Amino acid sequence: MRYPDAPRLDLVEHLHGHPVADPYRWLEDAADPRTVEWTQAQDALTAEVLSALPLRDRFAARLEQLVHAGAVGVPVWRAGRAFSTRRDPGQEHAVLRVREPDGTERVLLDPMAVDPSGTTTLDAWAPSWEGDRLAYQLSTGGDEESRLYVLDVATGEQLDGPVDRCRYSPVAWLPGGEELFYVRRLAPELVPAGEEQFHRRVWRHRVGADPDGDVLVHGEGSDPSTYFGAHTSRDGRWLVVSASVGTAPRDDVWLADLEASGNPPTLRELQVGVDAQTAAWVARDGRLWLMSDRSTPRWRLAVADPADPSSWAPEAWHDVVPQQEDGVLTDVALVDGPDGGLQVLAVHSVDATDRLSVWAGDGSGRVAEVSDLRPGSVSGVSAPPEGGSTAWVGFTDYATPPSVLRWDTAEPSALTGWEQAPVAGEVPPVRVVETHATSADGTSVHLFVLSGNGTPDTPRPAVLYGYGGFNVSLTPAYTAQALAWVAAGGVWAVANLRGGSEHGEEWHRAGMRERKQNVFDDFAAAGEHLVAQGWTTPGQLAVMGGSNGGLLVGATLTQRPDLVAAVVCSAPLLDMVRYERFGLGRTWNDEYGTAEDPTELGWLLGYSPYHRVTEGTAYPAVLFTTFESDTRVDPLHARKLAAALQHATTAPAPVLLRRETEVGHGARAVSRTVGLAADQLAFLAAHTGLTA
Repeated sequence: MRYPDAPRLDLVEHLHGHPVADPYRWLEDAADPRTVEWTQAQDALTAEVLSALPLRDRFAARLEQLVHAGAVGVPVWRAGRAFSTRRDPGQEHAVLRVREPDGTERVLLDPMAVDPSGTTTLDAWAPSWEGDRLAYQLSTGGDEESRLYVLDVATGEQLDGPVDRCRYSPVAWLPGGEELFYVRRLAPELVPAGEEQFHRRVWRHRVGADPDGDVLVHGEGSDPSTYFGAHTSRDGRWLVVSASVGTAPRDDVWLADLEASGNPPTLRELQVGVDAQTAAWVARDGRLWLMSDRSTPRWRLAVADPADPSSWAPEAWHDVVPQQEDGVLTDVALVDGPDGGLQVLAVHSVDATDRLSVWAGDGSGRVAEVSDLRPGSVSGVSAPPEGGSTAWVGFTDYATPPSVLRWDTAEPSALTGWEQAPVAGEVPPVRVVETHATSADGTSVHLFVLSGNGTPDTPRPAVLYGYGGFNVSLTPAYTAQALAWVAAGGVWAVANLRGGSEHGEEWHRAGMRERKQNVFDDFAAAGEHLVAQGWTTPGQLAVMGGSNGGLLVGATLTQRPDLVAAVVCSAPLLDMVRYERFGLGRTWNDEYGTAEDPTELGWLLGYSPYHRVTEGTAYPAVLFTTFESDTRVDPLHARKLAAALQHATTAPAPVLLRRETEVGHGARAVSRTVGLAADQLAFLAAHTGLTA
């Protein structure tokens, strides 16, 4: 295949004693005329190849049904009103609805009504304690630059907004709905050039007032890449503020008594400078609830007295749900038990499958197991903050779109249907087998293997998917691409790698920083296991991943080109020497390390895919997919590695770059998802021998 010309620079930098070549540095600049010309030529080549793939139309037709399956969100209750999202077949985006106390429902926000082009997304929303006002955030074109608004729930009238610079901004309402706490970045003219995406602060805002007059609550002098959280108690007395630098797995937490302090309030340290994570809130019983991995890497739930700082020390916490040996605590909901006392509905993940159990709120132990929950994932649990015996449970598995179940203390082992997500067509039958691979250092790595008719008689084309980072757990979830691949006769596998949270914070840290190579070893072991067990062969095996998962498959194709036949690498991180200079890269240096440090640069160079390309190597077929409005991971990573592989490979298998405009790293319209997924699957099918 003849690829577009890409001049190689004779550029070698000496960083901390390491000679670092960067022949495609010029591709970092999207506006450079050379980059524009090269990218347009790549567009033409990719369009020509993808349009000729024999299974593309068949995959598109199947995905059109599967992707358009509905999705229902877990309700958030406020004063008898239930707020939740729902997407029906045929809808491009989910709408936000409110269910009134009398059971009637109506749509509050429809992104397609706001923007018929489909490029506007609903990023976040938070109803007031009384349920009469709603704060929500919109962004357009995939840039995730959220703008904050407030509307009147009864009338739909816009009361406030847009307030800009609210990307990743939690909202905490005060009673009465006149004021709220939120997070907003400083104005661009107040920060150094190039740091406009950083420098967040916590503010107190009066609805309808000029945000430039907001009261600064916290954040002055903090690290520029700090993210903040805010939470208020329902009675308005207590404010909790949390802070974490980038994506570091640790946070600082402060508590303020709003009745006993001024404006801004006085924040007292609950946890500062500790290598641990703690989520804190004051519930309706007046106690300070603490969900933490402090000395308990699989998490626990405890209580303290918000008015007594001496009870804030971890040794004084009173456990309600202690750390479990076989499960990771991931979520809780507080409900009223049959005797009037509080109970806790707890979610634990065991080998990447969720379980539900009930615990006494006084710390006396486990009350019941919810035996009705079938193997799958709990996306969240919620209960009315004012009390009640009922909780709502979000559920999905590989064949069930996100739906909601109902649980009640009267029947603690049972679950009943609340709202089932509709499906546009028939969901193909899928069998799920759980198995374990053995990594290079002997670590056991769990896999889910999906097939249409059980264990194959002969090896078949297979896709291995993974992520392995940032504490992300890959639990069973409805996945249109997996179902379409299985329906066509293939095998789809999901590996639970180190770097995720499947086994708690220790599992996460075993796959970050200097231990990042463990993740790539786990993934390679998973692929070898699929081959050894007869599911597939190296000539039929493909790998797929996005974002940090794009780094994963980028490392796999450069370290183990012999293991796989095809790769889909989406929105990837690939130049690990310069990743901090672009997008939100600097917020991830606790996960990966920084090139500014000599030792940590050594870690990064050890696996950086762009720097591991070797001329004269027969690389597998590779499809890079990028999104031009991606403000998290810059598309330059894919451009640079695509050029390097096109130059180096000796194999006839293609290396292609597919890019999209007006979409970013996160949410997108359903129709855009179909086109992308069809191209990806058809490409993998063509290079693994899947003929459907």
